[in-house]
Amino acid sequence: MPIDDTLGAFVDHGRIEVQPTAEGPLSGLTFALKDVFDLAGVPTAAGNPQWLATHPVPTKSTPAADRLLAAGAKLVGKTHTDELAWSLNGENAHYGTPVNPAAPGRIPGGSSSGSAAATAGGLVDFAIGSDTGGSVRLPASYCGIYGIRTTHGRIPLDNAVPLAPSYDVLGWFAWSPELMVKVGNVLLDGVRAPRAPKKLLIARDLFAMVDGKVRDALQPSVDRLIALVGASEEVDVIGGERDAWRNTFRVLQSEEAWAVQGEWISAVKPTFGPGVKERFAAAAVVDPAEIAAARPIRKSVIDRMNAMLADDAILVLPTVPGIAPLRATPDATLDVFRARAIELLCVAGHAGTPQLSMPVAKLDDCPIGLSIMAARNCDEDLLALAVELGKI
Repeated sequence: MPIDDTLGAFVDHGRIEVQPTAEGPLSGLTFALKDVFDLAGVPTAAGNPQWLATHPVPTKSTPAADRLLAAGAKLVGKTHTDELAWSLNGENAHYGTPVNPAAPGRIPGGSSSGSAAATAGGLVDFAIGSDTGGSVRLPASYCGIYGIRTTHGRIPLDNAVPLAPSYDVLGWFAWSPELMVKVGNVLLDGVRAPRAPKKLLIARDLFAMVDGKVRDALQPSVDRLIALVGASEEVDVIGGERDAWRNTFRVLQSEEAWAVQGEWISAVKPTFGPGVKERFAAAAVVDPAEIAAARPIRKSVIDRMNAMLADDAILVLPTVPGIAPLRATPDATLDVFRARAIELLCVAGHAGTPQLSMPVAKLDDCPIGLSIMAARNCDEDLLALAVELGKI
């Protein structure tokens, strides 16, 4: 029976059910798939009606969908996304805004808006999203659920609409850390037994970037993590390079976005909504000198984070600067908030490291997430730590 979509989370062209292809560890569970991932026989719109109209119906599914179906899960539909996944708001000018079940009247966050809303509202057991600049982590925080950005390259992204390939990863949402682990055991390549962290690193400068009320709301869970891990140390992650790291992300994401989508945009001249329109317009004319200057900065970020996260260290940081903004917040205000969010979210994106947002607190009766980050290919360690934290 089709989902009773009371949240506007599912796309009309993706209202399908696909039965599992085998019994497995996810038998009896349902999931949803963000509409940037292909599903054989079902159109992909990537949040834009002209993309839908100009692309053939896929004949192959993204590998993650096949793996989940083979593990016993049932797919119950495809979910809304911001246009070509290039937004953090979840407000699609063509298809509307899914309801944020945890904070009605506020945005769900994007670009994995439909997947986050469907999970938070209990329409599915878990849902698949993608994360380039924060599109799983941010809506997880806004909607009060778990959400993981996986190690870059660890889960295949074949048969998916790209945005910025050196940043794009698959992630997922769920209500419990135990279910996050089950899904990870199916999706992650080369799954291994998790290792206990040897040291907890508190991101002093990143916590200083958020409002004091946010820090106060998150502090009890930080204290619980410290008690759980034992050894802890305060560190500065970005230091004085806050603007440089954010701008490097903007430049390199723009370069890659135009490289993969510019030809289609130039030929079709699609109608994009506010924000997405301006970002693609800027991407078309990004200065090659800026690109050349940005690349060594990203390399320095990668080197810094590899050193910081070595030897089974776990970094603790705020997921986002605050609670979800109200729906229909003026674009200029959202742009300011987006820039502040990117300063927190770009760290894992640059470094290709996994990051898990956990729903640990509320502020003004709205969810706010706390994140943990580990070295590349240590996704299992984050998931296991979240399970242990949930027991305290």
